[in-house]
Amino acid sequence: MQHSELPYWIALAHIPRWPAEKVNRLVIRIIHEKSLSLEDFFNLSDRQWQAGFELGDGDVAELQRAKKELPNNSFLAEDLLAQGFTVIPIKSPLYSEALKENLKAKYAPPVLYVKGNTALLKEPSVAIVGSRNASELALRFTDTIAKKAAEAHKVVVSGFAKGVDRQALDSALAHNGKSIIALPQGIMTFASGFNAYYRHILSGSVLVLSTFHPKAPWSVGLAMARNPIIYGLTREIYVAQSGPKGGTWEGVIDGLRKGRTIYVRSPEQGEGSANRLLIGKGAVAVDNNGSPVISQEKPSHEEHAAEERVLYTVDDFDARILEALKGKALTAKQLIDSTGSDWTPQKLSKHLKGMQSLETVAKTKPLKFKIKADGCRQQALFG
Repeated sequence: MQHSELPYWIALAHIPRWPAEKVNRLVIRIIHEKSLSLEDFFNLSDRQWQAGFELGDGDVAELQRAKKELPNNSFLAEDLLAQGFTVIPIKSPLYSEALKENLKAKYAPPVLYVKGNTALLKEPSVAIVGSRNASELALRFTDTIAKKAAEAHKVVVSGFAKGVDRQALDSALAHNGKSIIALPQGIMTFASGFNAYYRHILSGSVLVLSTFHPKAPWSVGLAMARNPIIYGLTREIYVAQSGPKGGTWEGVIDGLRKGRTIYVRSPEQGEGSANRLLIGKGAVAVDNNGSPVISQEKPSHEEHAAEERVLYTVDDFDARILEALKGKALTAKQLIDSTGSDWTPQKLSKHLKGMQSLETVAKTKPLKFKIKADGCRQQALFG
């Protein structure tokens, strides 16, 4: 791949409101059907775009806006390469075959931005997913699966969220394994993460990957959009713990809908998770070692109803907190009243201090919390 082509790939990949399928179909037509380079394509006239590529007036207008960004994208591409990042278009031999196979042209991201050992994209891999505020049972399960993956020379795919994701990453490395970190943000905004895992990136045991614009800050939308990438990068998916809402739940439901085989830890009696509900929807139950449960008793009607009555996980609770704090600052006691939580003010205050998206209001008693103004370091709500 010639570096001169990178600005054109970046331009196409990030046209507002163009889904991956639209970009990928156009790329196929440009490169395979018309035998053009992307530079050749961008040098065509509006009329040639319309006649040769079946593009409407709106499409042409958006392409013209993308064309005006090419000088900026040239500087961006140079900056990415100078900082040691690699830009991998979907036609590159470095691109993940698992992503192409699992997501196909409809959903496969046109461009990957990575830093680290690109060979990890070609190795067998395992995704371990779950809630941010996971139980000790779920974290032990995560460690077990990560250890087995490391011993089998499989790469562990992590979303880098607090809880199961971070445990999967750290356990893989602790057991001398390898990991791919799939970011919910642009790769150039991950400075603290690069510092924390610099040694592992340098040694080739970690690859950091993003599918979003390199300078995009973290957001809830990107966290949700990142989840299918985690699933797409691997052919083996384990769920340590899920609630009845949030990113883990939505990811598993979406995966099952697409015909993926997903392994879910079989919950213990009375455990407060939605794992059994996912198993009931077609996921494969596994024991604490990750082995399929051959036979299991179906939960009683009362047990099933109790699981259905779980009002929210901590993931969803955090979303309720952020909703309550929009445009205001509140104490822990006020947030308990607003969210209907049964937590004590002391317990909630400790939890709020751990949410990276919040900050405290100076010199207030009792302490008040508010959402950070920049919004760039919001704590991931979805696992």
